[in-house]
Amino acid sequence: MDRVLPFDLIPRVLTPADWKTIESGSIQRVQALNLLLTDLYSDQKVIKDGVLPADLVFKNANYRPEMVGLKVPENSYVNVCGVDVVRGGDGQFVVLEDNARTPSGVSYVVENRQLMRRTMPTLFEGMNVRPVLDYGLRLHAALSEMAPKAVGDPQVVLLSPGPFNSAYFEHVFLAREMGIPLVTGQDLAVENDKVSMKTTGGLRPVHVIYRRINDDFLDPEVFREDSMLGVPGLMRAYAKGNVTIANAVGTGVADDKGVYAYLPRLIKYYLDQDTILPNVPTNLCREKDGLQYTLDNLDKLVTKPVGEAGGYGVVIGPRASARELEETRKAIEKDPANYISQPMVELSVSPTLINGKVEPRHVDLRPFCVTGKSTWVLPGGLSRVALKKGSLVVNSSQGGGSKDTWVLE
Repeated sequence: MDRVLPFDLIPRVLTPADWKTIESGSIQRVQALNLLLTDLYSDQKVIKDGVLPADLVFKNANYRPEMVGLKVPENSYVNVCGVDVVRGGDGQFVVLEDNARTPSGVSYVVENRQLMRRTMPTLFEGMNVRPVLDYGLRLHAALSEMAPKAVGDPQVVLLSPGPFNSAYFEHVFLAREMGIPLVTGQDLAVENDKVSMKTTGGLRPVHVIYRRINDDFLDPEVFREDSMLGVPGLMRAYAKGNVTIANAVGTGVADDKGVYAYLPRLIKYYLDQDTILPNVPTNLCREKDGLQYTLDNLDKLVTKPVGEAGGYGVVIGPRASARELEETRKAIEKDPANYISQPMVELSVSPTLINGKVEPRHVDLRPFCVTGKSTWVLPGGLSRVALKKGSLVVNSSQGGGSKDTWVLE
């Protein structure tokens, strides 16, 4: 199905100083997330030292006991991470959430730049805008670094749920940009704990799988038995070290919104550094003070369930009805540990072309971090813009659009 994704011709410009903050802060967060996941699936020192509550991990639906003791190449669990960054009213960049499972949207970053170059090629002359069109090459190089040892020329594939998935356009785009096969679960087979791809010339070994499907559907032998999207035996091959899955299985426990609230403490614990990109102030309903403050100020706060992604279950207090607030109150009182709350952040605005006139519209930013043996951040990222006047909702499904993001040299 074709969908129109609104594109604004006025680029969002980031100065070198602003980008340095975003880039270094994003790398710091990815480093902490990878150290956390390495620890959680091995010694679990962070829990033993009382830095992170045990039940926040072990009661998390995204925690995968199957990963305990399983060695991940370079201890790089999060190979692609989308960090949702906004600029608040005080001018400071803050992080709304870390997307460490299967973040999407990078294809629009590249397409937006190509569109700008086609429609207004002279606009770039003398502007020294940092390039984004090499993302596919960078991603392929990082994924190749994750291949099992002794594999000289690794075969990387992109595993997609198929054409009915809402992000299928991106799957096709990224496979083409990386020059790798796009496959579904039916195209792969496991024999002798090794993964192969079915081709017209017979079975061909696969060494790295960039998966764009959730953990639950990866292997019906281990997770959901009714999954038609995954590959039976995949986890056996994974456990034997014969194939690498990126992002690693079980990364969802690290981008949980409850764990997000602890990330500044985790950065200090693992890296002994202060947080470069701070969190939005977060109240943990699992804690007595946080619960009371949330219940007393429901109409002023944004409440979120900790284990969800993609905006599901989020209630914006100042814009919610009395009925929605009452339902939220009951849900929080029933299971406080499943909720956090935050103040509503007034997103910064960017000049936007609206019906032939330039008007301010709210924007956010999702920089994409690619990690192999080291971490590289795509210069810019996806700038989403709320095209409706006064709206804070930037999602394309709710009337939002996107901009080309220019990072100046």
